[in-house]
Amino acid sequence: MASTKYGVPRGFRDFPPEVALLRRRIIDVIEGVFERYGFDPLETPVIEYWETLKGKYGEEVESKLLYRFQDPWSGEWLALRYDLTVPLARFVASQVPTLPFKRYHVGRVWRHERPQKGRYREFWQCDADIVGSPYPEADAEVVDVVCDVMKSIGYRSFVVRLNDRRLLRGVFEEEFNISRYGEGKVLEVFRVIDKLEKIGREGVEAELLRAGLGTREVEGIMDTVEVSGNPEKTLSELEDRFKGNESVYVAVDHLKRMIDTSIYRDCLTLDLSMVRGLDYYTGPIFEVYVKEPKIGALAGGGRYDDLIERYGGPKTPSTGASIGLERIIDAGLELGLFNLERKTCTEVFIVSMDEQYWSYARKVADEMRREGLKVQVDLMRRSYKKQLEYCEKKGIDAMVFIGEKEASTGTLTIYIRSEKKRCEQTPLSEAVKILRQAAH
Repeated sequence: MASTKYGVPRGFRDFPPEVALLRRRIIDVIEGVFERYGFDPLETPVIEYWETLKGKYGEEVESKLLYRFQDPWSGEWLALRYDLTVPLARFVASQVPTLPFKRYHVGRVWRHERPQKGRYREFWQCDADIVGSPYPEADAEVVDVVCDVMKSIGYRSFVVRLNDRRLLRGVFEEEFNISRYGEGKVLEVFRVIDKLEKIGREGVEAELLRAGLGTREVEGIMDTVEVSGNPEKTLSELEDRFKGNESVYVAVDHLKRMIDTSIYRDCLTLDLSMVRGLDYYTGPIFEVYVKEPKIGALAGGGRYDDLIERYGGPKTPSTGASIGLERIIDAGLELGLFNLERKTCTEVFIVSMDEQYWSYARKVADEMRREGLKVQVDLMRRSYKKQLEYCEKKGIDAMVFIGEKEASTGTLTIYIRSEKKRCEQTPLSEAVKILRQAAH
């Protein structure tokens, strides 16, 4: 009989210590940037009522990508959170916090995607949102905080693709009269355009025709979404091209003010093909890309002024951003920005030369831990040579040796591999200072 092979479901992954430690370091940097901009932490449950998420993302997401299930005990329909924005809207609607409410949240989300490079079924998002401000400077700050994160974790070259849903809606409704096909037709068009990078222009045109649009409308839509370039220049051209179109005017004016406010304006480019596929966006939207590797957007976001109201709260303008931690790490490893050399958080390993010194070793470890050092002692009753081999494999840099001389004098012998530094018969208080300095 074949033995059972145990693994994880497709799209899910284990994270060994070297990966988990890298993730933690990057999260620490991201949270540090968020807090410098005045964002406060908020956490929401990983499970929501299905009714809470239903009708917020769009038909394709909710029918194909969103994990939902019936609780076998209560019979209630529940769902794993698809993103961190909708739960935020539910929270704000019920709690009504002081505005502006600036929150960040780093946590797992789940999507029934087709697993591939940079796309998983369980992954981490790092979100920052500003609730309460309708003004362009809030949108600019959201873009700036994401750009600041990118710089802080080592990315030097990236582009922020910028657009506005109101601009496209104004063109589609007033210039091509798309709304005559039905109430939700513009959103359907947005979802199709969002597939442009995946299926190409011909694929998008075919889907738009299947959606019931005429050839003239499809050609006009495709010509519009191919517009891109320098934001100031392109926005001025659009303003001249669509004079009298109120939605275009409002969007262009907002984007101009947003760009003027941003401290990262040199990273911005206008791209009308970038629409972001979720239904709740209402205004400016953006995505962050690197030229190589081809891995998709590393971050994105936009304005969602109607979402909180849909949960029974007051009409509350809101804008935010989401950073995809998996793609940040995958791309960074490929670019050489990160490495997986660190395999443990242990800073010090105490090597016992013989079993008669175990008690002293544990006492020293306890006192060092009280001083804030991360310390291991041997728990395998190995020879000192085997203990050294373990330190080598784990990449532990600092070792404290305890033998007859150290135990009889109440001192320690320290060896720091990276510095090739050896300190013999060192008092504990002095050893702590040396080891703390070596660890940092």
